[in-house]
Amino acid sequence: MPYPKYKPLNKKNLKTVSIKDRPSLVHLSDFPKPYLAGADFNSFIASLPPFLAARDLREFAGRLGEARKKNKPIIWGMGAHVVKLGLSPLIIDLMQRGWISAIATNGAFMIHDFEIALAGNTSEDVAANLLQGSYGNTDETGLFLNLALKDGMQANMGAGEAVGYYLIQAKLPHLEHSILFNAYKLNIPVTIHPAIGTDFIHFHPMFAGEVTGALAERDFQLLASIVAEIGQGGAYLNIGSAVILPEVFLKAVAFCSGQGIRLENFYTAVFDFNRHYRPFENVFKRPVAHGGKGYYFVGHHEIMLPLLAAMILSTQS
Repeated sequence: MPYPKYKPLNKKNLKTVSIKDRPSLVHLSDFPKPYLAGADFNSFIASLPPFLAARDLREFAGRLGEARKKNKPIIWGMGAHVVKLGLSPLIIDLMQRGWISAIATNGAFMIHDFEIALAGNTSEDVAANLLQGSYGNTDETGLFLNLALKDGMQANMGAGEAVGYYLIQAKLPHLEHSILFNAYKLNIPVTIHPAIGTDFIHFHPMFAGEVTGALAERDFQLLASIVAEIGQGGAYLNIGSAVILPEVFLKAVAFCSGQGIRLENFYTAVFDFNRHYRPFENVFKRPVAHGGKGYYFVGHHEIMLPLLAAMILSTQS
């Protein structure tokens, strides 16, 4: 033998146990019935296996229902893909039905939502335009948004409120499809958390860094005041933001904790195409360490968000 020091273990010494006595995690009684053609959506929900992500999604939808009944904040943190994938009507409907208490977002979301309100289209071809000298040079977007922010600065607004107010006043042709417009009309707080240099309006001639910074500070303070109420049943959703919003949410939690505000027993969820470090640590794990629960759902927004919306609307009054 090449390794005389090691002798094969004798299989005859293995102690076996009957499957009748062995604890099992999966039972035939757990298996759901298949969905039948023509059945209602609740039948579809009932057809989902009670395991892993399907179990978690049903459970989280129930948590949102409990938060709504308790009048606790349900904060939706959303990246720009929510708008770019045509999900604005879904978000607006949920706002109107009382399923969204506040929105936290980034500068790209603001840009795409504004362009939808202005022109009914958005999202230019970066690969085609980047090296041609035309990417990000859209005059109306840079001009009007920077003007809106400057007017908001003078009126002591944050960025979310400033853009919402501008949309109300400007009477753009596609306002009914704008999340920011509808949020302002419904008195739902929107906080915008930009990183200077990440949005093309930052190199427009009308841009002023001191304005963007000041409004971002006001919006962070507003978000922290909403997060301060999230304990004992509230919820925070991080949808499609891998860095900025997870960091902002964590810092809002830290800011509240530093003022002696105890944030316990609330719920967080991440929805994204992939698993990322910051959403995992800063949303799913760390904030709920003292009670509550974090959820992490991997999948395409254009599938997962309509599914979540349908679940909460079908199972909750």
